[in-house]
Amino acid sequence: MRSANPVLDRLDDVGRTERQVLGAGAADTMTVADVVSRTVGLLLLTGVTAAVAWVLVPQAAWISAALAGSALASLALVLVISLKQLTNPPLIVGYAVLQGLLLGVASRAFELVYPGIVAQAVIGTFGVFLGMALLYRARLIRATPRLARLVVGTLIGIVAIGLVNLVTYLFTGRQGVEVYSLSARVGWLPYLFSVVAIIAGALSFVLDFDLVERSARNGLPRRYAWFCAFGLLVGLIFLYWQILRLLSYVRR
Repeated sequence: MRSANPVLDRLDDVGRTERQVLGAGAADTMTVADVVSRTVGLLLLTGVTAAVAWVLVPQAAWISAALAGSALASLALVLVISLKQLTNPPLIVGYAVLQGLLLGVASRAFELVYPGIVAQAVIGTFGVFLGMALLYRARLIRATPRLARLVVGTLIGIVAIGLVNLVTYLFTGRQGVEVYSLSARVGWLPYLFSVVAIIAGALSFVLDFDLVERSARNGLPRRYAWFCAFGLLVGLIFLYWQILRLLSYVRR
């Protein structure tokens, strides 16, 4: 069973290889508590950075360039860390700081147009996350191969369509399944796209929880707790953006 989260997708292969090289018990192994503590720490760091950016970064003409730069830097870090399976805390902390900057400035822009929307999006994001954790804990939703195929396929489609939509918007100004303007009218298709993205993002946490539990049970080295926490942070930020965008559609 693989995770629907591309960051966590190859953890099983990593654990198997390291156990073969090092031998059972040769390394200090991670626990679920290790992943939880690091995830909470990264979330706090992201939140504090977002709050500082919200207060200190002015809404100036150059802010769009700053947002684009931090978004590209964040994407580069995601690709480097996930593809190379890096467990370097400074790199992962750097990603949290960059995302905090991006979240703080962009969220403030949404808040200026739609007062109260950021608090709603934060509550919605953590509500969905905790709800999926409770459902997984109670085994009301199980990480099955069928669920994995469905969620993985859906998320790949969402990312691909979103990229095509973004490129089309940059070159033609047309907005399709995702509406980037904070004041443009929204048809039924962006609503549907956002709802599907939120559902897929929520279900991906079930597969992530299962993979983290199995990785801990199978003796993955403790340093990979940072990598698991990074993957969960990426999933939470994805979910926040989708909920924020959907709320902005509803508020128009």
